[in-house]
Amino acid sequence: MKLKEKLKTILSQPVSASEIRVLQVNTGYKCNMSCKHCHVQAGPQRDEIMDRQTIKAVLSALTKNDIKRLEITGGAPELNPNFKHLVKEASKAGKHVIIRSNLTVFFEDSMHDIPEFLRENCVEVTASLPCYLEDNVDRVRGKGAFQKSIEALKRLNSLDYGRKEEAVINLVYNPQGAFLAPPQTVLEEEYKKELLKKYDIVFNRLYALTNMPIGRFRDSLVRTENLQKYMEKLEYAFNPATLEGIMCRYIISVGWDGRLYDCDFNQLINLGILNGYPQHIKDFNSSSLSNREIAMGEHCYGCVAGQGST
Repeated sequence: MKLKEKLKTILSQPVSASEIRVLQVNTGYKCNMSCKHCHVQAGPQRDEIMDRQTIKAVLSALTKNDIKRLEITGGAPELNPNFKHLVKEASKAGKHVIIRSNLTVFFEDSMHDIPEFLRENCVEVTASLPCYLEDNVDRVRGKGAFQKSIEALKRLNSLDYGRKEEAVINLVYNPQGAFLAPPQTVLEEEYKKELLKKYDIVFNRLYALTNMPIGRFRDSLVRTENLQKYMEKLEYAFNPATLEGIMCRYIISVGWDGRLYDCDFNQLINLGILNGYPQHIKDFNSSSLSNREIAMGEHCYGCVAGQGST
């Protein structure tokens, strides 16, 4: 059954936003990696990069509205030439800044000072580490990715990330294939135990994310003739209890070109905010966007399956 039809049997009205707590900004699809599960299809050859004028509009929307958090994502957001400017200005405005990092980018040219920069600006780090086993990570992210990630985590720990209240680092788990993640609390316990025992690494929280049937992961499902089975698995695991907390109800996602979306998954399939609401960051209107109807597609099953993917 299509998700919209299923929701009609549960809700008396379409899924709508509750408020805007987070401005999520994709600063571009350029990345030093080309991970197999990447829904963004990011990589070294991508040239979509958020320019200075769009970042100026982002900062204007952020500072003129009561939005407490800025989440910066990519690609590898650190590779945007204006990354430090965005972080500094948002921090100066009193906003809580979160960055989604792949960790390995710290070893790229001119990126060696990024950990210290993040610490100086009290940036919360949410880092991708799809497994605590080396072979599993390298299979998905490329040879040597795991060891670089471990070294990056050790460096962040040396800067008190995971050790002090103002230096938060979270890890993100993705399943290795066409299946749902185990319970998040169980995974977090395993990650903490294994990373501490083997590498003396600590972190704050673990988030378990569902692989969305878009981007490279969808291509893989199609190639292996598993797309229909995976979609059926997501539909079967539909959990109405997740509807209250799905991220699209509390964020606005800004594409690298300034276009607005309900989430970064919608962004990557070009499913923009519905007509009748502001479409670009330069036209940002918090009051209107806080009450918008959410644009939904079949990929949204990924966020409402099992324990949810938020």
